[in-house]
Amino acid sequence: MGFRRPYPTQDPGAPRDPGAARAAAVAWLARRDYARGELAAKLRAGGFEEDAAEAVLSELVSEGVLDDERYARNYVSSHAARGQGPVRIALQLKGLGVAPALIEAALGAGPDWLNLARRARRVRFGTQPPAGWPEKARQARFLQYRGFSADHIRAATGADPETGPEDLE
Repeated sequence: MGFRRPYPTQDPGAPRDPGAARAAAVAWLARRDYARGELAAKLRAGGFEEDAAEAVLSELVSEGVLDDERYARNYVSSHAARGQGPVRIALQLKGLGVAPALIEAALGAGPDWLNLARRARRVRFGTQPPAGWPEKARQARFLQYRGFSADHIRAATGADPETGPEDLE
């Protein structure tokens, strides 16, 4: 396995140079989309000064290259497609520095979380509803790990009195 540099190489004067910070940011953005907070942390870890990094990030936001709202929508869409729930996705986005209002908007525009929880349960455990409370608890732990809320879990496992086993299929 070869050695891979985690950050673009820079000369000793580069930490102050906004041009070098911009080149590094654009190189990272060419590979994948980033949240503003995530890219700021990456620039700081790359040795760029706070002022140079903030100037570059402001430019990229004004140009529309860096957009936290778009990032949050895409993140919710891709992680929901993997079967992750809204609680887990929200915590991950918060950790990446996305604003809470943007997280709520992206989750609100996301898929039908109840149906996604039911589908995740069905894919993992089959179409038959859980037979007893130990099996419901096992399936609930699985859905909780995936990031679904208690309401979604109760409805998906049939533990909710308002939804019976016939609603699980």
